[in-house]
Amino acid sequence: MLNACLTFAGLFLTVTSGHPLIKADTATVQGTAQLDGKGVAREAVVYLEGEFPTGGISAIMEQKDRRFVPELLVVPVGSTVSFPNLDQIFHNVFSLSKPKSFDLGNYPKDQTRTVTFTKPGVEFVNCHLHPNMSAAIVVTPNKWRATADRAGHFVLRDVPAGPYTVVAWHKAVGYFKQVVKVIPNRGASVEFFVPLDDAIARVEARR
Repeated sequence: MLNACLTFAGLFLTVTSGHPLIKADTATVQGTAQLDGKGVAREAVVYLEGEFPTGGISAIMEQKDRRFVPELLVVPVGSTVSFPNLDQIFHNVFSLSKPKSFDLGNYPKDQTRTVTFTKPGVEFVNCHLHPNMSAAIVVTPNKWRATADRAGHFVLRDVPAGPYTVVAWHKAVGYFKQVVKVIPNRGASVEFFVPLDDAIARVEARR
């Protein structure tokens, strides 16, 4: 059993690794994200660092009611995301993020345009025509990824035994990492702690 405790800016993230009997060489990594007594931390993204053989997927981020839906999307590298316009008005999709900068132009209802993400990282997506519209696409380097659900829980399934860097990302405070080792029948614990002032300084530095 592997236990990991991640704390950053009041965000508490517990990671537990168990080994299914049917797959002795893999582990299920699961945990809970919560806001230090203030409720669950939704939209906390957890994934494993490192490039492993994996395939991309097809995903959709709609433009609906002058919003991106969903406002947070998590996909593995190599994935293609479609951006259909479901509103009666024109929309635009663009990003100035380092992993992939793009501008899909302006297009009307019932049209869709796509982007394939070939590098991992966080893509901040906006609309030139409606400044209130914003979203984030987290492109992970492999298939082991999860987003905390409404109860704050997440699961990474079938993780092979070995050393890994667990990455936690939250839009309010950015990235935090810790090295763990997944070994059957052995335990380990790690803890992330980032003072609130430090987290605020990180956010301000990104503005």
